[in-house]
Amino acid sequence: MSRLKLSFACWDYDRTRTLMDGTLSVDGIDLNYLNLPVEETFFRMARFKEFDVAEMSLSSYCITLSKPERPFIAIPIFPSRFFRHSCIYVNANSGIREPKDLIGKRIASPEYQMTAPVWIRGILSDHYQVPVDAQPYLYGGEEEVGRIEKMKLQLPPRIKVHPIKPHQTLSQMLHEGELDALYTARMPSSFLKGDGRVKRLFENYVEVERAYYRETGIFPIMHTVVIRREVYEANRWIAQSLTKAFIQAQQKTYADLYETAALKTMLPWLTAHVEDARQEFGEDWWAYGLEKNVKTLETFTRYHFEQGLSNQKIDLKDLFAPESLEAFKI
Repeated sequence: MSRLKLSFACWDYDRTRTLMDGTLSVDGIDLNYLNLPVEETFFRMARFKEFDVAEMSLSSYCITLSKPERPFIAIPIFPSRFFRHSCIYVNANSGIREPKDLIGKRIASPEYQMTAPVWIRGILSDHYQVPVDAQPYLYGGEEEVGRIEKMKLQLPPRIKVHPIKPHQTLSQMLHEGELDALYTARMPSSFLKGDGRVKRLFENYVEVERAYYRETGIFPIMHTVVIRREVYEANRWIAQSLTKAFIQAQQKTYADLYETAALKTMLPWLTAHVEDARQEFGEDWWAYGLEKNVKTLETFTRYHFEQGLSNQKIDLKDLFAPESLEAFKI
């Protein structure tokens, strides 16, 4: 019996690298791994459905669930997780010293529907009393002109979102004071200049993010893995095969990170970092699966609805292929 050939677009992560280099095989599948940066993968999958399987923004995926055709189905694998308190950048002359100072300011994101800004807006609302609809939002290219919302949005009237001018970029606007704050996933080049004109809102972000985790138990999920629905419907067994393979690849990474014969990652105190993560989060600190992530996903789907990106709060049972949620036991 021939193996099913599937294309898979995903960035180069330690937790997926054995799938990329072929060290780990997938039951019944020959995986053609396309190593692409996330922005390219998301754009090509959301706009053109180019790949059989792909890493996808959790927010973009949730938007597709409101479409009649529901073009994708996800498995509970999360290539990217990230605390985003560190990703609120402000102009030093904006007068923003604490979160409440954001109210009424000129705020932007590369796209309103991006997962990172969804988390940021939700956290600011829940924990710092910064209402989501306190001001309009701008969107556009962070470093290059011409970026658009990759998905058509139908937002409620209370949410106002506007594009920047065709010649502008968000990074430069923030540096020049045309923006007061930027919620983004990528560190803007104007911050990397190091001239002090752009800074983080939470300069002690590690301390703030640890406190957030200890209060909520949430390690925010950014991306999931989706399958084109017609591919899944024709071969429903692939949801379990792929899930198994991602878990096996992740287990290899957990072991590599705690190898002491020689450091496999260029961090001098990698062993201490692993021990710190285990103490804070437990042994499975980057948990896959629905059961271990219910609170995180419930919080995100609530934010998605509150911010006008979903027409109703998504039921978690609708997020993932049922075959990926159960496994046999002996």
